[in-house]
Amino acid sequence: MTFIKWFLPIFVTTLSFGAASAAERPNIVVIVADDLGNADLGYRGSKIKTPHIDALAKGGVRLESYYGLPLCTPARAALMTGRYPMRQGLQTLVIFPSHRYGLPTDEKTLPQALKEVGYHTAMVGKWHLGHADKKFWPQNRGFDHFYGNVVGEVDYFTRERGGVVDWQRNGEFLREDGYYVDLIGTEAVKLIAGHDKAKPLFLYFASLAPHAPYQAPKADIDAYNDIFDNEMHRTYAGMISNLDRQVGRVVAALETNGMRENTIIFFTTDNGGATSALFATGARAPEEREASGGVALGSKPPCSNLPFSGGKGSLKDGGVHLPAIVNWPGRLKPSVVNEPLHHVDLMPTLLALAGGKGDPSKPFDGKDAWGTLAEGKPSPHEEILINVEAFRGSIRKGRWKLIKVATLPGKTELFDLIQDPGEKENLAEAFPEVVRDLEARLMNYAKQQKMSEWLKSQVDYLGFQGETLLDPGYSTDGGLPHEKPVLPTK
Repeated sequence: MTFIKWFLPIFVTTLSFGAASAAERPNIVVIVADDLGNADLGYRGSKIKTPHIDALAKGGVRLESYYGLPLCTPARAALMTGRYPMRQGLQTLVIFPSHRYGLPTDEKTLPQALKEVGYHTAMVGKWHLGHADKKFWPQNRGFDHFYGNVVGEVDYFTRERGGVVDWQRNGEFLREDGYYVDLIGTEAVKLIAGHDKAKPLFLYFASLAPHAPYQAPKADIDAYNDIFDNEMHRTYAGMISNLDRQVGRVVAALETNGMRENTIIFFTTDNGGATSALFATGARAPEEREASGGVALGSKPPCSNLPFSGGKGSLKDGGVHLPAIVNWPGRLKPSVVNEPLHHVDLMPTLLALAGGKGDPSKPFDGKDAWGTLAEGKPSPHEEILINVEAFRGSIRKGRWKLIKVATLPGKTELFDLIQDPGEKENLAEAFPEVVRDLEARLMNYAKQQKMSEWLKSQVDYLGFQGETLLDPGYSTDGGLPHEKPVLPTK
């Protein structure tokens, strides 16, 4: 009896604390742009107008040493699992329309973990983590609601790829009028407006913009007539401004529904902007590429990743060093964080706030970065693996970054990112001990990697797509432009 009298108050207190914690879990909105140039936002000095994203940056935490992956599929795998994509065989290039693989179904995703602790989970936009089997689709990977496309790029006005409509709401394919980014913005607003606040909300807003093909509503393009003298640049700018407008609509909807104060908003992009026409796809023939919103071979896309060199597909910082913002009114003070963080940190950080858990059998590569965001503590990482593949890899430790390309004749590059953010001076010969240390760390990861699903799949293909095997810097990020996606209909 004495034990019961002593234990019961503690038990009741524990239950009350747990209930209060559930009620106070933050709403979470993750906004991911696609192929956004590091220098292409207003707060980063661009002429492109992004007042709503700028406001999130001004009132939140700006991450100035934040890393993603070189391309779409690997980046999304890292964001959705908290694990380096080399553990899933997704480290190389992207899932092409004809490919049949996807994010392995034994990987626990961020929405699955959040559902376990009471979140309503919704996604709008681009998935690109598997399409050929419904088991890979978002609504089978933890999302209660999905509206968007499952392959890579589509036409912004028809949502077609190779004559196939890749646009659905919860498994039902749709033909509807409208511009891609406007449509997902409207869907997001409806989801927020109709949300039952008895449960916390997780919303993943995965914009296709400003990924090629470069297409935008005429009004958004015309807004830049006096700013850029190039039609493609005006269109690219219009796409980003349209995305910014949707960000503003999402924030306004949260405010209207009384959810803003308890909502953490995370904004970033999957990888850096495309600086080569090979990564800005569209119709293959030069005369058709431009007409479809692509970039003619030999022409330069409109993205800017300054002050970094390289772009999408590259291991240089222009391809992987990304703009990122975390905004949570009343919980995060405006600040600038220069500590290195990575896409893999998103899931463990959010789960620590929400009370969720990952899969113990598949430990996170990411770390809980809340102390870095909220208190200015050092990065929880000793090192950050940027990516590792069969033929190349890159790792950062402190001020040093190593890039190693194994295809003959091979290349080893070492950069001091503090003194040389543009990665212009290779210091590998001057600091051999640093190279040895970073090479050993990179090799340790390389030994852990799963065989690339892309390389395994490409054995079935010859010709144009196969050329990528000969040159790791060459890709079309999506295969032949008129290739039809393999989409299950039953």
